[in-house]
Amino acid sequence: MKKLLSTLFSLFILACSPKAEQSLNNLLKDSTKIEGKKNYLGSPYVTAGNRVYMVGHQDGTFPALGWHIKGEMGGIWNHPIKLMDGFDVEMVVNGQVLALSKASEFVNYPYANKHLFEFKEEDLIIERIQFVPDSVQGILIQFVIKNNNTKKIDGNVKFTGHTNLRPTWLGERSNMVDSKDSAAFHDNYWIVKDSVNTWYTIFGSDQRPISSDELKNSEKPNGVSNSLEFVVTIPAKSEKTLNIAIAGSYDSRTDAINTYNNILENFVPMAEAKKARYKELANQSKLTIPDKHLQDTFEWLKYNCDWLVRTIPEIGSGIGAGIPDYPWYFGVDSEYALKGYMAIGQDKIVEQTIRLLDSVSMAVNSNGRILHEMSTNGVVFNKGNINETPQFASLIWEIYKWNGDKEFLATYFPTIKKGLKWLLEENDDNKNLFPDGFGMMEIHGLDSEMIDVAAYTQRAFADAALMARELNETELAREYRKLADQLKEKINTEFWSETFQSYADFIGTDEQALKLIEDALVRADTLNKPWAIEELETTKKQILSNPSNEPRPFVLYHNWVVNTPMEMGIADSTKAIVALDNAKQFTNPFGVFVTGIDRDETAGDDSGSFKGSKVFSYTGAVMTLPTGVQAVAENNYGRPNEALDYLKRMSRSFSYALPGSIYEVSPDYGMITQAWNIYSFAVPIVNQFFGIKPLAHQKTVVIEPQLPKEWDNAALENVKVGDNIISIWRSQSESGHQIKITQTQPDWKIQVVLPDDGYTAQEGDAQTETKNGKTVFTFTEATMVVGKN
Repeated sequence: MKKLLSTLFSLFILACSPKAEQSLNNLLKDSTKIEGKKNYLGSPYVTAGNRVYMVGHQDGTFPALGWHIKGEMGGIWNHPIKLMDGFDVEMVVNGQVLALSKASEFVNYPYANKHLFEFKEEDLIIERIQFVPDSVQGILIQFVIKNNNTKKIDGNVKFTGHTNLRPTWLGERSNMVDSKDSAAFHDNYWIVKDSVNTWYTIFGSDQRPISSDELKNSEKPNGVSNSLEFVVTIPAKSEKTLNIAIAGSYDSRTDAINTYNNILENFVPMAEAKKARYKELANQSKLTIPDKHLQDTFEWLKYNCDWLVRTIPEIGSGIGAGIPDYPWYFGVDSEYALKGYMAIGQDKIVEQTIRLLDSVSMAVNSNGRILHEMSTNGVVFNKGNINETPQFASLIWEIYKWNGDKEFLATYFPTIKKGLKWLLEENDDNKNLFPDGFGMMEIHGLDSEMIDVAAYTQRAFADAALMARELNETELAREYRKLADQLKEKINTEFWSETFQSYADFIGTDEQALKLIEDALVRADTLNKPWAIEELETTKKQILSNPSNEPRPFVLYHNWVVNTPMEMGIADSTKAIVALDNAKQFTNPFGVFVTGIDRDETAGDDSGSFKGSKVFSYTGAVMTLPTGVQAVAENNYGRPNEALDYLKRMSRSFSYALPGSIYEVSPDYGMITQAWNIYSFAVPIVNQFFGIKPLAHQKTVVIEPQLPKEWDNAALENVKVGDNIISIWRSQSESGHQIKITQTQPDWKIQVVLPDDGYTAQEGDAQTETKNGKTVFTFTEATMVVGKN
């Protein structure tokens, strides 16, 4: 009798609860979405939030994922701890067990995702929708059960959560020691605690279960599995919802309970708020171009950027590098990515990430060296590769040009001065201005004088000179400018290889080169690259027949970093064009090879793709960062059509495996979403194609567009520069060519730079002058139009 009353009460609650009828589908109806591919249902997705995120497979399962903590990088994370490995769901109808483990469809939305499970014999469809509210340590899972039958359906839904409270990577270094979990059922939810630590997971529903069971979990000796079972009755041709909240805390039971209750009570307004915020993200730096696939790619990259925000109140907020294996903080990844984040208006997280990197780097290094990798528990794994310190300097100058905040500049310039001093005083043994040590290429032995370290060091001193002048440190500005000029000259002479029509991978001794050649030969032989073997053997013979006692430049690997002198605009134009053309042979349809000797025999043709190894490796990889660097480099030398080609190659990976995202390694290997992708798109599009060169500290924006030929009609709207908003429209018709620009702060100066080719000011009062074969129109109005007939 008691069980019957409980069942009836549950049915009453299910039928009458207003939350039960608040289907998230209503909110998703007018949201942009992308449906996944059937053949990628067995691959990962992410439900993202800045506090909690969930990683599973598109088919609805939660297999072991990742290598940083082997098999543990999936599931539900509330850094610096994990909450759950995942969950299983099944519905029993007429004695038949319907497992929600083989979704027929996966749909991704900017702020949520959905799995569709079809049970044709029962005429039943179950949708699983999930989203993570902003700044909340929990997730809402909603099941929409649709009865398409002409008869009602009576059934039970069983939800089993596999809790695994454990620390993140390097937890043992911060005294985070995992212990056995224990669980207790309270009212209508399970509360799980690590027996030694104050780590909690809570999961349950706003509908009372008819039973709850604690299950044995033999696979995870420190985890537990617990289930909740609900009775559902669904009238003919109707639907019911079941809401599950999963919440956690790494320091408070009360916080976990309050979060759990808050999600169940307020998930609809929370979802509405996140939807509205994502609409704002889409409208910032809004791109409209003829190529709708590339346009969609750019829009979704803005969402990807937000997916990677990781907030740990005790540490701060910052962008992670990638999901699932790199959700924590990196120096160099941020130094590329944040330039792109700024160009799309996500300035708050830019300044938060910089604050985090600076404060932790100074705490662990104290000498201006910028850290490389830091876990979410605060443990720094790598105190910094050589390139990260100069790149930090250039990042600060770039962000200052966007925000115009002199206090921001003054805050970080002391770190920059220390870092540049450390760079040359402690890492340049032969005092030739080329620092020694690892740069972007993580290949054993490539730690002498690297081309990317040299290029980024030159740019750092050039940018530091501008910062010093801005802060009235005149003598220091002259010193930095002199070093920058010397480095530019040395890079163009000492790193250039006429034989290979390329800048060298590194400058080193013959002994270093011969050892690296042996390693490279093994690699080329393993990958079956006979052309690379022949080239390497030839280089080896040349070294042995013409030995040198002095370090000299070597081209061995054709690593992508040989293009950084063009990315930084250091290369003289003659060398740059030759090197850019030469680089095309180290591409495939998706972009640029990380290591050139790995290229396919059919490189440059529309065939072939990367086949990743089971043991995680970047060998043979094509990646978005090298490809984006090449696009930036092409634009620097007035070749927007070639730059667009690289963007198109990268965009071929968009939605290839995870709808709405671009993988780290093209097209479908490594991280399922990656922070530096936005650098590879936003800088070429915003700064170069549309030519927006911010000078917020001078209340000036220089606009020097160089749009690809294909973009006859294009627009970039709502670009944030300081407290100004800039929009640009370019139109072309038989009657002529027109560029319209608006700004929200008409006291600012807008300088439009165009070829000296018959352009006139058609709207607005412009001062006009000609410089170096270009016409400069200077406006101080809300709307201005320049064109020619």
